[in-house]
Amino acid sequence: MTTQLKQDDPKDTPLGAMPTPSCSQQDFFLSKIMNKTISKKKPIPSTVWLIGMVMCLINISYIVIYSLSALYLNTSLGVDMRLIGIVEGSAEALSFVMKLFSGVISDYFRRRRPIMLIGYFMTVISKPMMAISSNFVNVFAARLFERIGNGIQATPRDAIVGDVAPVEQRASSFGLMRSLGTAGSFLGGILGFLAMWYTADNFQQVFWIASVPAFIAFVLLAVYIKEPKSHVDNDGKVVKIKASRRPIKFEDLKNLGSKYWTLMFIVLIFMAARFSETLMVLYSHKTFAFDKTYAPLIMSMYNLTYSASSYPSGLMADKYGRKSVMMFGVFALVLSDFFMFSATNLTTFFVGVVLWGIQLGIVHNMFVSLITDYVHEDVRGTAIGTYYLIAAVGSFAAGAGGGFISHHFGIQTIFLGSLVVGSMALVAIFMLLPSKKSQAVCP
Repeated sequence: MTTQLKQDDPKDTPLGAMPTPSCSQQDFFLSKIMNKTISKKKPIPSTVWLIGMVMCLINISYIVIYSLSALYLNTSLGVDMRLIGIVEGSAEALSFVMKLFSGVISDYFRRRRPIMLIGYFMTVISKPMMAISSNFVNVFAARLFERIGNGIQATPRDAIVGDVAPVEQRASSFGLMRSLGTAGSFLGGILGFLAMWYTADNFQQVFWIASVPAFIAFVLLAVYIKEPKSHVDNDGKVVKIKASRRPIKFEDLKNLGSKYWTLMFIVLIFMAARFSETLMVLYSHKTFAFDKTYAPLIMSMYNLTYSASSYPSGLMADKYGRKSVMMFGVFALVLSDFFMFSATNLTTFFVGVVLWGIQLGIVHNMFVSLITDYVHEDVRGTAIGTYYLIAAVGSFAAGAGGGFISHHFGIQTIFLGSLVVGSMALVAIFMLLPSKKSQAVCP
């Protein structure tokens, strides 16, 4: 016998009382309320826009130097590929180590801005250091100094965005910040090309030109960006930041949670697939005789798609979830490697470069957004800094390994290695990462 559920009859309901909605009805009403709330969400905070503009200026400066450093070392100073790989891997690894240190310190003092100022000051000073460097040791020192400064400022910067961004706008806030920053990277490639053309490939003069936007960025940070007086917790509440210092405890790392450490395992694999972009520039020069005057345009090419994909991917992640967007980003990495490895002409190689920019614009934002979702607001700096440290291990392996592989097996082989490791990261995300954040279940 089939039993048919009886629907509530309004006539059977006592006067003045409302029938209790079912679980599915509760879900329907809740979704309607959430959609209404999201449609009326506030604009992204002005602090995020200001930080994005500072990133834009500092990246203009950075990309001019970064896009030319491998060429300068190899063609002007005669440094071989193994040492270039070590320089790039060491510089990035040291940057990531400093990101952990600055994150822990910013949690301890409950202050982000002063640490950002120290980091940006070191970054600004490194530009003229690079301009007066005429041997390998001095270039190496300038690169390390710049990366230390970058590492010091990066974690407090990301933590400020996590502090001020509304819960429903976290991924889009990180995406906006990075879109503005990478717009600067795109402009930096253009400036690098124009400066190389104007100075007739005089590297030192180009490095001096690159110092100007970095100085402007520091002034903008010092004058206009203020220390937040409150942060947004994971329940969406605005909480006043305590004035007292927060003790540094080793237990903080253990208490970050299993979801966080699973994500860090994925980060380690993914970063091992991310070789230095300077090797990409060098490959185009050596394989396709791409003139070194135009080399910075490669940086502009992938930074254009980096900038264009960051904010939209953040919006998509806030609406549909982080996992699917992240998988698309890692797939773009694998596809990029395939095109660059199989390229027989510059056109095919440039398709790979464009796809490389798309994965850059997506994946890092997803990592930082998930970290902010997973951990308590009091340890955001520590959690983001630890992420950067774990990424350092993968980054060093990718940089040093890429230099070693290119020296012994040919520079083209690094794309194949990246493809294999990137595929492993894609599988790890699919198998290990939860599809959605935990949601309340109806009793």
